[in-house]
Amino acid sequence: MFVSYKGKVQNGVVVLPPEAHLPEGTEVQVVVPESTESFLEGVLKLARPRDWPEDFALNHAHYVKGHPKKS
Repeated sequence: MFVSYKGKVQNGVVVLPPEAHLPEGTEVQVVVPESTESFLEGVLKLARPRDWPEDFALNHAHYVKGHPKKS
């Protein structure tokens, strides 16, 4: 069984949250994500096609069905 805690490095030491009560000498494994961007930032990069207009969300009916643009 594995338990996961999220901590931060402070002055070269991994600091875990207060609820992480680990006995002295407990062996741990540190896994560092490849990117420092948040999950949401990564999803947003993939979700928005680069060639869509900036106002696509507001004026999608205009671009899809030819309705008048909203301000």
